[in-house]
Amino acid sequence: MEAKLLMGNEACAEGALAAGVRFYGGYPITPSNEIGEILSSRLPAVGGRFIQMEDEIGSMAAIIGASIAGLKSMTATSGPGFSLMQENLGFAAIAEVPCVVVNVMRAGPSTGMPTLPAQGDVMQARWGTHGDHPSIVLCPSSVREVFDLTVTAVNFSEKYRMPVILLMDEVIGHLREKVTLPQPESIQVVERPRPDCPPEWYKPFEDTKTGVPSMAAFGDGYRYHITGLTHDSMGFPTTKKDEVESLIQRLFRKIRQGFEEIMLYETFLMEDATAAIVAYGCTARSAKSAVLMLRKEGMKVGLLKLSTLWPFPRVAVESLPEQVQELVVPEMNMGQLYREVVRVGHGRFRVKKVSRIDGELITPQEIIYGLKRRERK
Repeated sequence: MEAKLLMGNEACAEGALAAGVRFYGGYPITPSNEIGEILSSRLPAVGGRFIQMEDEIGSMAAIIGASIAGLKSMTATSGPGFSLMQENLGFAAIAEVPCVVVNVMRAGPSTGMPTLPAQGDVMQARWGTHGDHPSIVLCPSSVREVFDLTVTAVNFSEKYRMPVILLMDEVIGHLREKVTLPQPESIQVVERPRPDCPPEWYKPFEDTKTGVPSMAAFGDGYRYHITGLTHDSMGFPTTKKDEVESLIQRLFRKIRQGFEEIMLYETFLMEDATAAIVAYGCTARSAKSAVLMLRKEGMKVGLLKLSTLWPFPRVAVESLPEQVQELVVPEMNMGQLYREVVRVGHGRFRVKKVSRIDGELITPQEIIYGLKRRERK
């Protein structure tokens, strides 16, 4: 296909369409608006549906309902709206409803700075809703990666029957880059597992080898019960210890078994590195420039770029070359993923954070200063 000049939010809408999303329910909020605006016209043209809800609580409820009815569904929001979605995100997690939530992060807390970027929703994306449940959170650092990870988010949600969060920052959402999108026939599109048994035999939350039950669409003749309560394999509420434990363990097991494909990351110039920058989103772009600048100075520094934030790709940190002794984690927050890097490092590395919380992008020079400051100690 010919190259296009695309904004990150535009690439997200294109990725959703390519992955088979046919329902979008959302409420306008900066800086994610372009996603909904594009899909409001593009979805009807391909037989899909778009609806603007009264708020983000209703938006989340709408995409859950559409997914249960059989459509791949998505919504997009930013920090304040993401907060309102948390209760229904918990429902989607325990009811195992596939859907995608795009959060284009902006500065907070509360209304914060609506037009300026931040990365303050990293922990919220994992722990925002109550209860014990797994999460899949992906984070792009380029416009092309927005497209690819949107497709991946939809595929993961369908394959594992769960909500998946695409966590962008405002910089990536509004960045324009020349992008060549893949041919439609080359894009892998995953469909949720469907039942192949008679309706009277169907168990909507039955344990399977993969831990993922088949999912029938409402209206296809499979009548079953869905609840936010802990439930048995038929979907009916239960407080029996063995049934409750079996449910929660299965929710985690289906993700644990998929760790190898879910944990996405890349390394850059790590072969001989003695220090590494661990970064994600827009800060990974500054981090790559910092690595190139430091290499010119003769310093052996590499980059570990995380595309999956949750489940935290600990294997990426644990498998760093033995000679790596220092890690620097630049973030546009007070150090949210930094804590995870320290935790999985088990004291093997000296870990330094570089934080910026004023709505401005961390520069390569700030990362370099942070690394060299650590060296002088």
